[in-house]
Amino acid sequence: MNAEKRPTRVAIVGASGYTGAELIRLLLQHPHVELAVLCARERIAPRVSDVLPQLLGLCDLPVETFDAEAVAARADVAFCALPHGASIEAVRALRKRGVRVFDLSADFRLRDPLTYAQWYGAPHTATELLAQAVYGLCELNRDALRDAGLVAVPGCYPTASTLPLLPLIASNLLKLDRPIVVHALSGVSGAGRSASPATHLPECSEGVRPYKVAGTHRHTPEIEQTLSLTASRDVRVTFTPTLAPMTRGILATAYCEPQDGVTAQALVECAREYYRHSPSVSVLPLGTLPDTLWVRGSNRAHVGYALDARSNLVVAMGTIDNLIKGAAGQAIQCMNLSMGFDEGAGLRMAPTWP
Repeated sequence: MNAEKRPTRVAIVGASGYTGAELIRLLLQHPHVELAVLCARERIAPRVSDVLPQLLGLCDLPVETFDAEAVAARADVAFCALPHGASIEAVRALRKRGVRVFDLSADFRLRDPLTYAQWYGAPHTATELLAQAVYGLCELNRDALRDAGLVAVPGCYPTASTLPLLPLIASNLLKLDRPIVVHALSGVSGAGRSASPATHLPECSEGVRPYKVAGTHRHTPEIEQTLSLTASRDVRVTFTPTLAPMTRGILATAYCEPQDGVTAQALVECAREYYRHSPSVSVLPLGTLPDTLWVRGSNRAHVGYALDARSNLVVAMGTIDNLIKGAAGQAIQCMNLSMGFDEGAGLRMAPTWP
């Protein structure tokens, strides 16, 4: 009788933040993994429930200072949920020791190190790893993710913004001579756990606030890179992010010009065909518009379409939970593909509603 296969041992580097907390919550119910190591830059504690009280009675692992040698000795896979810049050396150290890494920072998403330096304000110090990194939008790079050793997990805004556009661009249903306009509203958890005046309850709970507009948000080149690779030509985007008075969720709405003769029903049918194998993406019927509450607390993504005949514009909409399909859940989806697990393993929970 064959011995049962050992679970994949997982480490989380950056375990005390919002994304780290979601990784823990989701991985605790994953059928093929075992949480082995939790590390953080701050909030070191003898039990993770001391810094994440919702885990009391569910996970008793300590939160340790990161040490690549110790992680490599106890884990097969590592999720790095560190800020951009801080992730580069941790990823390099783990890859050097043979650990499979899923990086949730921006450090390995952009192919061009000069573009990274321009948008993130410092040179990329691990350019030798950029060629190894697979961009982890599963619905786009499913085959490339299989057996990948280093995955750059996409940002939340790029995920919500590109999912409704990718099928239309891949099928040449859009005219791309002019920039695509994308407006996205996000819950406050996208800013992370550290306190700031902009995310202080009295200053964000009853208002809606755009920020980093007119081509200044760092996710702009990531959105453009994904759309341009799909189109095999340069695609420009005007991206406007907006802070909404909710904890989690993103609703992205893109405006673009259709090719002659394209109908609203053709948009829906194109997307349904494109996402027919996805365990996460659902295409809404015509007349049904996305709602962040319909995906909250899940790895689901809803995309929907309308055609404004008067102005001849496609309205392409996508909604996700920014902490799950926009971060932790998408990272686990990438791990599933990389490790040969079922793509939706541990991620088929229904959204929390209302």
